[in-house]
Amino acid sequence: MLLFHRFFLLFLALAALRAEDAVAIIRKSVELDQANWAGARDYTWSGKHVVKHLNANGSVANEKTETWETVILYGEPHRRFTSRNSKPLTPDQQRKEQEKLDKDVAKLRDETPAHRDKRLADEEKQRRKDREFLREIPDLYILKIEREDLIDGHPAWVISATPRPGYVPKRADAKPLLKIRGTIWIDKTEYQWVRVEAETIDTISFGLFIARLSAGATLLFEQTRVNDEIWLPKHEVTRGEGRFMGKKIGEEEDYTWTNFHKFHVDSGIVTDGSPN
Repeated sequence: MLLFHRFFLLFLALAALRAEDAVAIIRKSVELDQANWAGARDYTWSGKHVVKHLNANGSVANEKTETWETVILYGEPHRRFTSRNSKPLTPDQQRKEQEKLDKDVAKLRDETPAHRDKRLADEEKQRRKDREFLREIPDLYILKIEREDLIDGHPAWVISATPRPGYVPKRADAKPLLKIRGTIWIDKTEYQWVRVEAETIDTISFGLFIARLSAGATLLFEQTRVNDEIWLPKHEVTRGEGRFMGKKIGEEEDYTWTNFHKFHVDSGIVTDGSPN
């Protein structure tokens, strides 16, 4: 009996150590995510967005596709669309895109240096604020290392994340996380998020109940290493049912980002030659 008791205590200690390891891994990965988010402003990329509206049986009712390229105007990224529904823009559509770009160029070109510095500082402050809620993940979730896996040939921890009962988020924008559970793949060498699979376990409301996302919605998110210095999003898919303005909708959104290019922040206008 004494031997069994000691074995049981050892088992509990090992289990606690694994739990702490999972928390430490996620905490480190979240901080690295903040660094990635800050460094992302130095990159442009190609982008493709596919929206599928779904029937009640899950079949596709209609589909819309668009691609775009990132254009950097005085330190600020802008989208210039290149195709819609798998067709290049018509000459008239291209002209309108260029006119919109020229208008933005004229506005930014006439900024005073002081105004430009303030704008860029405010944008950076907002970018950081938009990601701050992720820092609550290590406290908000019960985290557990489930196994190890290979992603693109690289070893990764596979960590489950279950909302912690009774936890009260410090930030309002972290509250929806209590209604989401998921699995996170963390690169063992760089502690970066490689893949996330998540599911809503309760209805999530947005904008004073104007929009609602039902339980059972799913999310897939993947990142890739770029230039051996930063990890950036490469694929995201969300699928689920909800309500908007009282109308029930089913939808699948698919984003793909490719062809990453780094640009110099002291450049006035730089294009990456591909859609974002």
